[in-house]
Amino acid sequence: MNFQFYLEKLTTSEQFKKFKKENPDAYLCSCFFAVDLEGKDNKQHFDYFIPHLNKAFSFKLEDDFAKVEIENFNSKANKLSNRLNFDFNEIEELIVKRIDQEKIKNKIQKILFSLQNIEGKHFLIGTIFLSGLAMVKIQIALEEKKIKEFEKKSFFDIIKKY
Repeated sequence: MNFQFYLEKLTTSEQFKKFKKENPDAYLCSCFFAVDLEGKDNKQHFDYFIPHLNKAFSFKLEDDFAKVEIENFNSKANKLSNRLNFDFNEIEELIVKRIDQEKIKNKIQKILFSLQNIEGKHFLIGTIFLSGLAMVKIQIALEEKKIKEFEKKSFFDIIKKY
């Protein structure tokens, strides 16, 4: 699926139209996506910051556009461009290619992404869950469609730290 497809789905919903009418200064500040390659636990959340209220709300597309206030939100939320255009299949192919280059044999089970604007650039920051209790921490620069950070970890690496 395509980012613009999900964004358009949200912005044409009655719930969102009402929200924007009540909060015309609200802007898109982050997004969360879960891509479940083994089941049906896909999620798309679009987060909007309302400067005059100093509050943020998340719209959960998989839950009929349910609007939920975000607790403990950073009030320095950077604005995301609503003109971003990327395809999740293309991003997945980028990840698979890198996994192959790193000679990782584990199978991708689930991908979690957070879309963020960091210092004026858009990034997908993610965790990829692999078979065998392995995971990859990743950061993808969207404008370049390039992987900037890639680190494989195992569940046991994380347990050792605690």
